[in-house]
Amino acid sequence: MRDKKKQESPSGARRVERREASRIESYSSPKTRHTDENAGIVFSAFTFVAMFVVAAAVGYLVASAVDIWVLSAAVVVAVLAVFTIHIAPQWEKAVVLRFGKYSRTCGPGLYVTIPFIEHIALRADQRVMLTGFGAEETLTADLVPVNVDAIIFWVVWDAEKACIEVEDYYDSVSLASQTALRDAIGRKSIAEVAMHRVQLDEELRTAIEEKISAWGISILSVEIRDVVIPKELQDDMAAEAKAEREKDARVVLAEVEKDIASMLLDATRIYREDEMAFRLRSMHLLSEGVKESQGTIVIPSAYAEGFAEEAIRLKGGGAS
Repeated sequence: MRDKKKQESPSGARRVERREASRIESYSSPKTRHTDENAGIVFSAFTFVAMFVVAAAVGYLVASAVDIWVLSAAVVVAVLAVFTIHIAPQWEKAVVLRFGKYSRTCGPGLYVTIPFIEHIALRADQRVMLTGFGAEETLTADLVPVNVDAIIFWVVWDAEKACIEVEDYYDSVSLASQTALRDAIGRKSIAEVAMHRVQLDEELRTAIEEKISAWGISILSVEIRDVVIPKELQDDMAAEAKAEREKDARVVLAEVEKDIASMLLDATRIYREDEMAFRLRSMHLLSEGVKESQGTIVIPSAYAEGFAEEAIRLKGGGAS
């Protein structure tokens, strides 16, 4: 039983990674807008009631009575008004087709259409949209499977193109982004994906922009949110990074040793030419060592006599 659990654990961990990766899509802006969704319904109801009252009043003035024909005419006028008068929020553009051909783009605010001749083909939200997408178990250039999550900020700048050039621009942006992400990962090594995220973000933005710019959509930014590397590969990469740091440390230490050896060589040449300088340096090092250990210096008489002889020799040379 234990062996069986051990065999199933990798696949179970993989399923957990997939569930984590799929959560990135929950950050996406809703495809169907919910902000102030009832505004259009309330306006249509108000239009229906207002036009019904006005038509009924006109019918009463003409016929001097309110009968079934006046009420029927008022209902027809109110229904036609609902199909004619529309309202669009500040962030919305409405694409109007006439007999199936593009006529105009309306909004924001109040606008009218001709009933049964014109119809609204698309209501485009022109606010900044957010779409989360991911690439599960995508192979890098060095054949390492990774899970990458990313988000994209985009905006519809031309509602006409978004309506005519593509069937569903919202889902198309998501799928185009996912495809571009897989292609970009496949051209890079695992080290480049993990460390050079800014360059990967810019490469993705350029690639996605080339695909969807014809749809009247502009990409504001693309950001890599998370890169999930297999656990066993993480350990290998950590060991490799540790080895690289040790290598760099050894190289630096060798360079320092080389510099020290060069300086010692220069000092050796100086001390070889000047014996007095060598003795003074020896005394200085000895004095420093005694200070640190708080001991006492005992100088051999022969060593002291050497200094005296050197001094007499220098005096004699100066007198001559």
